Amino acid sequence: MPDSPVTTVDPVAAATPPSRLSPVRLPVALAMAVAAGLALLLAFPPYGWWPLAPVGVALLAAATHRRRLRAGAGLGFVTGVALFAPLLAWTNLHTGYLPWVLLSLLQAAYLALLGVATAWVSPLVDRFPPVWPVVTGVLWVGQEALRDRTPFGGFPWGRLAFGQDGSPLLRLAALGGAPLVTFAVAVSGGLLVAGLWWLARARRQPTAPRWWVPAAGPGAAVLVLFSTALLVPLGGSARGGSVTVAIVQGNVPRLGLDFNAQRQAVLDNHVDATIELAAQVAAGAREQPDLVVWPENSSDIDPLRNPAAGARISAAADAVGVPILVGAVLSGPEQGQVRNAGLLWRPGTGPDLEQLYIKRHPVPFAEYVPMRDIARMVSKQVDRVRADFVAGTEAGVVRTPAVVLGDVICFEVAYDGLVRDTVTGGAQLLVVQTNNATFDVAEARQQLAMVRLRAVEHGRPALMASTVGVSGFVAPDGRVSDATGFNTRAVVVRQLTLTEGRTLATRIGMLPEVLLAGLAVAALAGAAVLRRRPG
Repeated sequence: MPDSPVTTVDPVAAATPPSRLSPVRLPVALAMAVAAGLALLLAFPPYGWWPLAPVGVALLAAATHRRRLRAGAGLGFVTGVALFAPLLAWTNLHTGYLPWVLLSLLQAAYLALLGVATAWVSPLVDRFPPVWPVVTGVLWVGQEALRDRTPFGGFPWGRLAFGQDGSPLLRLAALGGAPLVTFAVAVSGGLLVAGLWWLARARRQPTAPRWWVPAAGPGAAVLVLFSTALLVPLGGSARGGSVTVAIVQGNVPRLGLDFNAQRQAVLDNHVDATIELAAQVAAGAREQPDLVVWPENSSDIDPLRNPAAGARISAAADAVGVPILVGAVLSGPEQGQVRNAGLLWRPGTGPDLEQLYIKRHPVPFAEYVPMRDIARMVSKQVDRVRADFVAGTEAGVVRTPAVVLGDVICFEVAYDGLVRDTVTGGAQLLVVQTNNATFDVAEARQQLAMVRLRAVEHGRPALMASTVGVSGFVAPDGRVSDATGFNTRAVVVRQLTLTEGRTLATRIGMLPEVLLAGLAVAALAGAAVLRRRPG
């Protein structure tokens, strides 16, 4: 009887996983895409489960890996709808469903592009698996850079960085702003999916010893990334003195778009609350402020053209004895035009027209209507915007006797350059004047998370003053103090320590975003080269 053939197993080959894994089945990928959007959603306020953001990134990356481009687009779009439809639900509270649906679908389209890009680079990460986390990170930054600027100046709501206000990664904003935070979150997600992918490949080799080892490296890298972020120093140099600031949240008679019809009552609410503050200061119950900040739309009656409105504001300033930063709607410069302004109103002398900030980024279809005739064909609701807001041209640097303010209005806090311009212009205190009366508490808390990032990014104390809430102060390390409730009247007074110097993020500006977006383009180009090669 002939000898039986002996089969030998090369231990090296047995321990080496196959070069590729097949993509997950489409129904599973679809479920992963939905789960990705929901995980990303829960990272943002009012939920604040920030560790879920890397999980969402990982799920989308795994779902789209090695997919056809059309499938990648569809899966990215599903993730985008699952994220943005509930995240932006506050937009339909008083305007109907159409603006909410259109805005959500538009934002989801950018995640569809991200899904295409992730599918496109599959050959690159298959060939060089260690680059998967970095490629994931730069693609997310590139997607956000595009979404933040297009169309009509973009809409940065829902950036990964804005869901990390309680995360150690927030500290990275001091080094590279919001783009670096987004990059770190997405790299964390890329590490997770890379670890799971390597784990799945290794488990297909049951004879391989310690098959779990390949996943340990990416897992350890995530821990190192978060731990390293904790080492970033925050706060800046505290040699800038101090200032005592009062935020007046006057509230409105009722929430909704009709708050504009109540403009006299809204103005009176802020005047009366300030006069009450003055009485409390005189009685020794409150500290004397150096400055009072009113929110956006606190005077929708133009106080420069309406003597009665101007007199009411003067009465408040004279009573409290310090300047008031008033959120005012000013007529002009042309017929049918208005301006959204932060106007310094001094006791005794009234408005200081040299310390006036005009909002530089009015909101399209809310404060002005591009292509109005075409937009009217979609919805006649656009005609509720009767006068177009005109954009200002100067950074929001407002100089008061006590402190130099960096003023931005409402959604402007989401735009990197608008905030940075105030700090490079000399701002010592960041101020966000906002009106949340047409939205809800979720939108207000999402906006406050952005203020926290800006305080860390530029090493400056900050505050948010809202008509209805949430208002509050933010320290340069991101901690929030004296946050008010929603749909309430409140006055909060706090002494703030001013800081000097500039963070690395302030000094280098948009350079991190340019470099990371450039790497995204390079990754797409590298994948194109690999796709042309046979095999």
